[in-house]
Amino acid sequence: MRRTFITPFDRGDIKDLINTLDDTIDQMKKTAKAVILFEVDTLEPEMAEMGERIQQAAELTVEAVKLLGSLRENAPRLNTITEQIIHLEEDTDTLNDKGIKALFIKHRSGNAMNYIVGIEIYDHLEKVMDRFEDVANRISGIVIEQV
Repeated sequence: MRRTFITPFDRGDIKDLINTLDDTIDQMKKTAKAVILFEVDTLEPEMAEMGERIQQAAELTVEAVKLLGSLRENAPRLNTITEQIIHLEEDTDTLNDKGIKALFIKHRSGNAMNYIVGIEIYDHLEKVMDRFEDVANRISGIVIEQV
């Protein structure tokens, strides 16, 4: 009995979800590192909005992971959460495009280095949100398999 641990879903799915969550955390660390390395003091408005979407996705992910222990009972809420994260990712893509355009206009005849740094930060933020979408898709797949 001590050596047996019954999981609410397949151990392979647990491992895949853990790896996807780890990739998300790694990308967040890379983003923070870029902000520090490039000495970014203030974020462009769209960057800040992307950060808010990322925070919302993180909070939804925490809620979803807590619900996985009772997968069948929580399937409707888990589906709602994954849909919300995917919607946040779509919003973030729009903000990314809008922000890059604004950055180009702002630096079109000015400091090219600030433009390059801004593009780098936008890229990192967009990748973080993509990783959260990967997590949502993994959770959605687990729900579909188990329910």
